[in-house]
Amino acid sequence: MAIDLTLDDTLAAEGPATPWAAVICLSLLTFLLVGLEFMPVSLLTPIAQDLAISEGQAGQAIAVSGLFAVITSLFGNALLARFDRRTVVLLYTAVLVASSLAVALAPNFLVFLAGRALVGIAIGGFWSLSTAILARLASGSDLPKAIALLQGGTALAIVIAAPLGSFLGELIGWRGTFFVTVPVGVAALVWQLAVLPKMPPMEAVSVSSMFRLLRNRTFTIGMAATGLAFMGMNSLSIYLRPFLESVTGLDVNVLSLVLLGLGLGGLAGLSIAGFVLRRNLTAVLIGLPSALALLALLLIAVGPVLWATAALLVLWGLFNTPIPAAWGTWMAQIIPDDLEAGGGLQVALIQFAIAGGASAGGMLFDTAGWWSAFLLAAALLAGSALLAAAASPRLVLTDAPIARKECR
Repeated sequence: MAIDLTLDDTLAAEGPATPWAAVICLSLLTFLLVGLEFMPVSLLTPIAQDLAISEGQAGQAIAVSGLFAVITSLFGNALLARFDRRTVVLLYTAVLVASSLAVALAPNFLVFLAGRALVGIAIGGFWSLSTAILARLASGSDLPKAIALLQGGTALAIVIAAPLGSFLGELIGWRGTFFVTVPVGVAALVWQLAVLPKMPPMEAVSVSSMFRLLRNRTFTIGMAATGLAFMGMNSLSIYLRPFLESVTGLDVNVLSLVLLGLGLGGLAGLSIAGFVLRRNLTAVLIGLPSALALLALLLIAVGPVLWATAALLVLWGLFNTPIPAAWGTWMAQIIPDDLEAGGGLQVALIQFAIAGGASAGGMLFDTAGWWSAFLLAAALLAGSALLAAAASPRLVLTDAPIARKECR
């Protein structure tokens, strides 16, 4: 059944202007969250040596944070349902600061993992609320731009977190690198206190209410499309470095430049995402995974050619990074009154999809060859495009405002 989501006169009148300072301070929070989630990747060797563990054990830090992110995304909103959402954001930011402090001062591996569990709690908790909070802060026509701006913090972290972590690790050690994020987190907390409005709880969120949303056929298809998109992206993206080293034959310096180009392409994609999402969300939801599927196939064909591979990876970043913003905007239109429940379910699904894509891509990469992981990515992304067409056959965003729930 076609869904017409063009906003009409039954929606509320234009509310106050979007508080962009609040949106930007939340974008800083996402930068910290994503940066801290993946920072251990560039610091595994010194962490392992200092804590007297293997690099494989040190790598479990990312798995631990992912596990606690899933748990919090499913149960956090229900446990904190009675609290003002401003207070909840402040709480998760404080947990993030505590995580950095615990990791930086960890006397042993157990305390280190406890610190990583805390960052997982902050990740799952905040991301499950993020779309609902932005829907309350932003006017309807500004919502896609606000979501894209929030994701800009993620993209920037992906571009600079690993090289910055590696540089600081050499300069001040891995503990000093994590400790640097403590004052940044405190600054973010103070900024939030200054600019975030009060947002009284509006939804009765429970785990059952999350899964009840799956009775909505359109929502279920959209969640399946989201899952396939993230599985496809990560079955390829996680293995780009070994691909570039063994197939394209790049040394470390050139490889770093190519990955920088990928990151800059992602920032460019987010810079135009807000405008494009407002114009035709359906085309974006279908077009982005379709383009990525084609790029995955082209990378198989031209992998040994440096200039062609580098150009394709810039395009990969351009089309890859806006996907979370696109599906966040879609969810705000499909279930505007259940965004906290839907956000929790979406974050849990994305975390599972990332793990599933990484696992499946890794097995194929090791057994059948690198090309098979890229072929899997193309198939999954093509499936996401097909499901996106079914999830939003006539989804159109207009400049009409979406009714905002009370913020004081």
